[in-house]
Parts: sequence; structure tokens; C-alpha cells
Amino acid sequence: MSRSEYTEDGENWEMIKWRGQVASAIRGKRGQALLRELLEALDAMAEKRLIAGALIDRCGGVCALGALGRKRGVELEKLDPEDYDTLAGVFGVAHQLVREIEFMNDDGAWGAGRSPEDRWKAMRYWVAAQIKPTSN
Repeated sequence: MSRSEYTEDGENWEMIKWRGQVASAIRGKRGQALLRELLEALDAMAEKRLIAGALIDRCGGVCALGALGRKRGVELEKLDPEDYDTLAGVFGVAHQLVREIEFMNDDGAWGAGRSPEDRWKAMRYWVAAQIKPTSN
């Protein structure tokens, strides 16, 4: 199981409700603002590479949420990557979105075992694809 706690053994109706909550969190005002800022954080990274399984590692590598936290000046070392309610508060979004970003970063459609550089490319693509165009 990944740090997102997604499993294959969920009840069908529970998974349907969960996916609806994730979709709502993504398309909501706070979710869209976070995704736009996350895209900026990913693009601003000097080294375009992401780690899996943690917000930050001993060498200073970060996951997608870690990149955003670093951009915001969050003390990532003090956060538990599996304390979803705390992370949701820190990032100002629903815990469902925190878990979805962690899942996509760690496991996503590209699966585990990808290089940190491929993980960055895949996450950047996924984040950009989630952002709705703004209407003026």
C-alpha cells in the first residue's frame, strides 16, 4: 500500500463516493488554486526530479507536495506525509486532494519504479491536465 492508503480491496460504492470527493476537491476553488501553484513549484525546480514515499529525503529531494511546501517555506521535515488532515490544513485543501496528489506522485498511472526525472514529467503533465481554464 502506498502512503495515500489507496487499496484495491475497497467496496465498489465506497470507491465511487471517494472518486467523487476527489473530483470535487480537484475542481473546487481551493483545489484549482493549489494545482496552479503546484505547477509553478514544479516548473521552478532547479532539478526536475521527484522522490516517492516522502515529502523530503535526507538529500533534499522532494515529492510534488514537497516541492510546493518548499516554495511556501514549509518545514517539511516536521510533517508526517501520512497525516492527511494536517497536510490538508497546511496546504489549504481537502485531504482527498492531498491523498490523490500523493498517490499520483508515488504510484499513478506510470507506476512505481520510474526514474525521478520521469516522475517529475508525469506529475507535471498530470497537474497541468487537472487545471481548468480560467474564464475572464
